[in-house]
Amino acid sequence: MSVPSQPSPLATTLALARSFLFVPGNRPERFAKALASGADAVIIDLEDAVPLDAKAAARDALLAAWPDFDADQRARLLVRVNQAGAPWHEADLAAMASLTGLGAVMLPKAETPQQIAHAAQTTGRPVLPLMESAEGLAQMDRIARTPGVLRLVLGHIDLQADLGLSCGPDEAELAPVRLALVVASRRAGLPSPVDGVTTATQDAEVLARDAQRSRRFGMGAKLCIHPAQVAGVHQALAPTDAECDWARRVLAAEAAAGGGAFSVDGKMVDPPVLLLARKLLQLRER
Repeated sequence: MSVPSQPSPLATTLALARSFLFVPGNRPERFAKALASGADAVIIDLEDAVPLDAKAAARDALLAAWPDFDADQRARLLVRVNQAGAPWHEADLAAMASLTGLGAVMLPKAETPQQIAHAAQTTGRPVLPLMESAEGLAQMDRIARTPGVLRLVLGHIDLQADLGLSCGPDEAELAPVRLALVVASRRAGLPSPVDGVTTATQDAEVLARDAQRSRRFGMGAKLCIHPAQVAGVHQALAPTDAECDWARRVLAAEAAAGGGAFSVDGKMVDPPVLLLARKLLQLRER
């Protein structure tokens, strides 16, 4: 099976998704609820959310549920398979190849381009590699440029454990990692990366703080572990009313200037500012 071609940032539902909601693969009764949660994308998890003795059963449950999903739902679905080298990895990949219309595969603990290529070739689906280890970070640029990669994803909980970090509430220690993901994505021509989870499932303030940080770093989406987090993520990642008002005034001033130099709010407007204004309004429309 051939490797999927490199997708355009506007080519697929998952390339534009802001929220990726996990649902355990061994809880098929929750699949429909997750799809109805308002999340842009839903990740059926065969890895960490599933006990070791339930891996095969979870995979079978997904296969049994697949005929119940329509085409639009399938495009919003991706599956986190077990990591390369795990006893269930190859069977997971083979099963994904049989799921007609599946949006993508998420590969945990991705560390080499070869792992990505194998997953893409075996499944025929785009791959979202999770950056969760020191080796993954070291290989990030090569991974980002591997054919078949759709978006990079930060798995910061596993990464902290691998690196021995003890992050504070603001996770300032991970700032270089988030920036590196954004830079690698930009250099490879990928859509903006997906930030990691917020473990405080019932604390709206913590979620808003985390998602606002994601946006400041240039990350365009965030992993969610509870349906209650979806709306907060969407709100935090969206441009504010004030930002959109500024963007409209910038574009109106550009039109009025007729190609000449102009300023808005006492500040000169140049091409990067115009680009930012257009991006803000595109985000609001999305």
